[in-house]
Amino acid sequence: MASTLPVSLEGIRAAARRISGRVIETPMMQSPSLGDFAGVPVHLKLEHHQTTGSFKLRGATNAVLSLSPAERSRGVVAASTGNHGRALAYAAKAEGAVATICMSQLVPENKISEIRRLGADIRIVGLSQDEAQLEVDRLVGEEGLVMVPPFDHPAVVAGQGTLGLEIIDALPEAATVLVPLSGGGLAAGVAAAIKGVSPKTKVIGLTMERGAAMKASLDAGRPVQVEERPSLADSLGGGIGLDNRVSFAMCRALLDDVILLTEAEIAAGMRHAYSCEREIVEGAGAVGIAALLAGKIRSGGPVVAILSGRNVDMEQHRRVINGEAAMFGEDGS
Repeated sequence: MASTLPVSLEGIRAAARRISGRVIETPMMQSPSLGDFAGVPVHLKLEHHQTTGSFKLRGATNAVLSLSPAERSRGVVAASTGNHGRALAYAAKAEGAVATICMSQLVPENKISEIRRLGADIRIVGLSQDEAQLEVDRLVGEEGLVMVPPFDHPAVVAGQGTLGLEIIDALPEAATVLVPLSGGGLAAGVAAAIKGVSPKTKVIGLTMERGAAMKASLDAGRPVQVEERPSLADSLGGGIGLDNRVSFAMCRALLDDVILLTEAEIAAGMRHAYSCEREIVEGAGAVGIAALLAGKIRSGGPVVAILSGRNVDMEQHRRVINGEAAMFGEDGS
């Protein structure tokens, strides 16, 4: 039962109080174009307007504030595909702590440079988030740094869940909420918040076909490893950890469905966000729009799609918008 899960509605509400004033309560707007297409009202939660460009600031801030002063003084460390690293660097700096961010060689340079700008110590290790995590484990064991994982941590999940509270407070009649799905921290937190207030509301996880670790794990009934592959939705890459203790169980218990998207569908979502909604979003942030445009969502009432991040390489974005970019995996690559 949901009551036995690692993060409760009460924990999410406590996180909302803790991070109040440190993160933005992002706006939600209705999309007439998507509503006409879907046949029901569609609202976009503009979380890409968050201070660091993604929802990750919520969980990172809650986690840093949950540490004792002694723990913060040791420094914090995490593996990241980019957005969590940026958020943790920002949150740590705000509290006078030092952040070390470990990333694989697949993380785009624009995300690395932003983390560096915030003063974090950066380590580039291997070709997967799992390899980057090995460096995190070494720094924790040998240098005493405090790990703040990108998704598999109760304080991180509770922080991300504050986004769900904002959605259901703003639109209590929401029938379906579309959530980008990677390691599951956002999906778990949002689902716990929304189901805690409105149990009938469906929460659907959305991810790319190429290297969808949580989907493969849910299908297998246990955490499994998958090969990381390049994707327009690079923020959704990475494994969920074979010893996952929080997000897997919560996603398994709370998500109503998980839907996979092709690279072409993700690109179409990015183009629609730009041309019709006047919003610049990265591939991971466009999956809700992509699923609606692809006809993969059926809802009997209002839909909310979370636009989770904007930290896209602008040259890649230009090529996608102009239809110039070859989609990963759909041209033989």
